[in-house]
Amino acid sequence: MIVTTMEKPDARVLAYAQRLADELACPLVPRKRETLAGLMRKRADAADGMLVVGRDALRFVSDDGPPLFYHPSMALVRAKRLLDGGADALVAATGAAPGDAVLDCTAGLASDALVLAYAVGAEGRITAVEASRVLHLIVREGLRHYRTEVDAVDEAMRRIRMVRGDHLSVLRGMPDRSVDIVTFDPMFSQPVLTSASIRPLRAIAQDEPLTAEAVTEARRVARKRIVLKEHRDSELFERFGFDRVRSSYSAVDYGVILINDVKS
Repeated sequence: MIVTTMEKPDARVLAYAQRLADELACPLVPRKRETLAGLMRKRADAADGMLVVGRDALRFVSDDGPPLFYHPSMALVRAKRLLDGGADALVAATGAAPGDAVLDCTAGLASDALVLAYAVGAEGRITAVEASRVLHLIVREGLRHYRTEVDAVDEAMRRIRMVRGDHLSVLRGMPDRSVDIVTFDPMFSQPVLTSASIRPLRAIAQDEPLTAEAVTEARRVARKRIVLKEHRDSELFERFGFDRVRSSYSAVDYGVILINDVKS
């Protein structure tokens, strides 16, 4: 993998690109007048893809699918719905309330983390775990810098703390009853192929199947509940003891484990 820049980068973009290249332990390759396709052909170390650094955004480009970049996508629509007094299926399943601490074990593009960050408010705390180093970096930087036209959504983005690592190791290192809610969204055991935002994500995301040990650790860490977001036909709900909650989305259901029979 390599890091490169937009055409004609200024000093700020070059310095930013160098910092990201150092973090990823990848070479920073000057763009000059080369096309991205040309760099891919000429550089053997670009076979795993390229991170393209611009003034306001990052893009990951590879031969495996469309470019990947941070965008709140449907999370923005969902957060606006909450702002207007509407409901959200994930917020209802988690019971997320102002002041809650949430651990999102499978961040992806942090869409659910953003919705939950808005739901728990400035008094709450959102930690989102992502195993892929590239995806973690793109989403972390996007959450820091992306701007919508909705101040409350931008503020919610800035409150999300991204952590790179596998969720089981993160859970093992956490104290008992240290968060209110733990969520899992393991990329769906049956892919929702119609989702445009998921297709580029699958090219670089690390598949972390949900395990009994992770659920056991989540039971230890959570104070209120554990929530699983999965394909409606998944057998993971029954396998790991989640009570299924049907959602209005055609392909998605939620599973809930209440801790110590706490009701909300």
